[in-house]
Amino acid sequence: MSQSLANIVVHLVFSTKDRRQLLRDEERGQLHAYITGILRNHGSPLIEINSVRDHVHSLFAQSKNHAPAKIVEQVKSSSSGWIKEQHAWYADFAWQTGYGEFSVSPTHVDGVAEYIRNQAEHHKQEDFQAEFRRFCEKNGKPLDERYAWD
Repeated sequence: MSQSLANIVVHLVFSTKDRRQLLRDEERGQLHAYITGILRNHGSPLIEINSVRDHVHSLFAQSKNHAPAKIVEQVKSSSSGWIKEQHAWYADFAWQTGYGEFSVSPTHVDGVAEYIRNQAEHHKQEDFQAEFRRFCEKNGKPLDERYAWD
């Protein structure tokens, strides 16, 4: 076969360092647009993105030409640099070192996108750490609490 095809959809989740409540509504839309551009530039079109005060969820089609870890590295490092330039509020901003990247079946893309759209409502009931533990358990990825929370 001479054509290379891929249909890999991923749900990426990462938090601010120490889960600090830094992400403000004032910059949220611009942050989402900035991350969307980074993903697009890496051949990974966005399906859905949303954030709350301490973390970001994005759902996108993973590029077949770029390593997942490199895409995440670019998303986090570039967006961190960008947000620091937006306001003095973000002077010491940083993302946590780690992240979660979970595969999504094509039959579940719409459900995950809806989940991401409803982050504000969802997080009235559950904090980021409980949510992340649940994702790891659901995806069969054991979470080592000693290294998960920076």
